[in-house]
Order: sequence, then structure tokens, then C-alpha cells
Amino acid sequence: MLTWIKRLQGNQRGITGLETAIILIAFVIVASVFAYVVLSAGLFSAQKAKEAVYAGLEETRSTIELKGDIIAKMVNGEITEVYLTVGGRPGNEPVDFTDTTNGTNKVVISFQDETQRLSTVNWTLQKLNTSNVDNLLDQNELFQITVDLSSTDNVGAYHRFTLEIKPPVGAVLPIERTVPARISEFVNLH
Repeated sequence: MLTWIKRLQGNQRGITGLETAIILIAFVIVASVFAYVVLSAGLFSAQKAKEAVYAGLEETRSTIELKGDIIAKMVNGEITEVYLTVGGRPGNEPVDFTDTTNGTNKVVISFQDETQRLSTVNWTLQKLNTSNVDNLLDQNELFQITVDLSSTDNVGAYHRFTLEIKPPVGAVLPIERTVPARISEFVNLH
């Protein structure tokens, strides 16, 4: 019987090797799960970063720019209308100037001075040069915008005001002007 017990104790090397193999396999499985989690988190954050970059590009690519002078129509010494010309920038996406009626235009123009703020003012569109019939401002096109300021109060000589043109997508175009001292029916707002 003693020899039989010694024989059982003598073959412990195989069991120790099996335990070591099980522990090694467990470490490999845990490491692979951890690696999968890290890679998934990295891919997710890379995707979010890519979305942020594309959103930023879309925001900057859909901008408009001012072309030429800004002219104000004066009645009894106060501005009633402002005429400005906007154009699309080369390489940019078109900007939608479609009028959706009832004062809910896709492009919003706001007015602000030191005493009042109008979040939206009425405006109309006249196409100066265009190659198509839609109201999308493409590159190399010019639209004349007539902004109705008859609802504002006391925009006369020496008056400083800001118009903001806000397209549905893209950067806001702020226009800050001061009405000159010498006024006539039409005034160039430098």
C-alpha cells in the first residue's frame, strides 16, 4: 500500500502542468476580452472624432460672403430698406435661400442695435446672375437681398446697427454698419 501511495504522489507533475495550462488559458481569454474592449472603445472614439470633423467641414463649407456695397434706402431720415448682395464661395456647398412663406425663411436675417433686437426681419430675394431656376446660392452666383427695416425704430444718422445673415447650415455672416451723417434717399453704408 505504501508503494501505491508513493506512486500517486510521484505523478503530481502532470496535474501541476494541467493547472498551469488552465491558468494560462484563463489569462489569454481575459487578455483577449480586455483587448477587444480597448479596441472597441478606440474605434468608437475614432468614429466620433470623424463625425465631428465632417460636421465642422460642413459648417465652414456652407458659408456666404458679402459682394459689393450695402445701400440703405432712407425715408424721412430713417432707414426703411437695406440692399446687399451675397455670393457663394468657391468650393462651398449651395446655401438654400428658399422662401417658405409666412416669414419662416430658411435663411434668417436678424437686426440688432443698442436699443432693440429683432430675431428675424422680412427680406426678399432677386437673382442677379444664375445658371438654374432654384433658390440655391451656388458658387459664382449673386443674389441681391432686400431687407425690410420699416419695423425698426429710429435708424437714422450716426446710428450703428448689425444685421446677421444665418443660413440653415454654415457660418453666420455678421454685417455691422453705421449710418453716415449726410443722408439722401439712398446711402452707401461703408
